[in-house]
Amino acid sequence: MKKLTASIMCANQLHLNTEINELLSAGIDWLHCDVMDGSFVNNLAMGPYQIEALRQINGLTLDIHLATEKTEKYIEMFAPLKPDYLTFHIEATDNPKAVIDLIRKYAIRVGVAISPETPISVVEKWLPQIDLLLLMTVNPGFAGQKFNQNVVAKSIELTHLLENVEQRPLVQVDGNINKDTIPLFKDQFVDLYVLGTSALFNESSLSYREKVIELEKQLR
Repeated sequence: MKKLTASIMCANQLHLNTEINELLSAGIDWLHCDVMDGSFVNNLAMGPYQIEALRQINGLTLDIHLATEKTEKYIEMFAPLKPDYLTFHIEATDNPKAVIDLIRKYAIRVGVAISPETPISVVEKWLPQIDLLLLMTVNPGFAGQKFNQNVVAKSIELTHLLENVEQRPLVQVDGNINKDTIPLFKDQFVDLYVLGTSALFNESSLSYREKVIELEKQLR
């Protein structure tokens, strides 16, 4: 599976309903929802009320990315919204198993995120126990950062590891994902490509559908 998803934080927040309808019309039905606490990253984004409103829209897959400290606190805050995936940063906890078990308790699929500087070895033992692994290709916190080329080597390493995992998790990449960076992951186990300001939510005169058509060519 190779699929384009949208970072809804990057959409026009004043016209969010229109934005989502246009995304659905363009063929994007998976929303990546960044939650930031101003502590793990120096920014704030997306509270429960916003995501609760998104949950009411039929046909959407909601993937919450917790870029937060106090991981358990935020899981307890967002899990009642019943997202499809709930992803936490491996760097934010000393007890990944407890966090995985907590998310499972809510019958939500488990995601683990790693920042660009974090080696794959840190998550290797957890790969058979999770449903999604998010490789950040920029430092979490702000859109528009330069793509970190070192993550491509990590993705290649991950692909080799996953060849020996019977039920492998989905792999997601996020951070300056566009027509130039998508091909860097060709022939690797990368399933989900999060689109933000560099590829989707920008000043281009093209419609979302036109942009998606061009980007989907890079997935083939």
